[in-house]
Amino acid sequence: MPGNLPIRGSVSIPESELRWRFSRSSGPGGQHVNTSATAAELSFDVAGSPSLPEPYKRRALERLAGRLSDGVLTIRAEEYRSQARNRDAARARLVSVLSDAIAPPPKKRIPRKVPRAIKERRLENKRRRSEIKRQRSGRWS
Repeated sequence: MPGNLPIRGSVSIPESELRWRFSRSSGPGGQHVNTSATAAELSFDVAGSPSLPEPYKRRALERLAGRLSDGVLTIRAEEYRSQARNRDAARARLVSVLSDAIAPPPKKRIPRKVPRAIKERRLENKRRRSEIKRQRSGRWS
């Protein structure tokens, strides 16, 4: 799949910035798993990428700090028996991780004043429950 990998909005990564490694998948699979390199490992240098704008790069480095090794994000896909499907899965995961990492921070919640009618309704319900419980306690004594 040559070309660019769209991340978010106008931000995209050229295929030339992605590094691939292939190895044998772990787990059961019989003779097939022992002979073919179907697991795909995708590496992307977040810190050194010229295609990520500087504010996005800073945000991604900060949010992905626990997943990066020397500024490089590595994603391994081995859930399929086909190398092509694992490559597609790794690409999709990279797009998901990076788009979440460079997303703008959520808007800060502004607390609003609770309306008087809602306060009064809550207090009235409390009074009603209190009265019910007070009546119950006097019945059995």
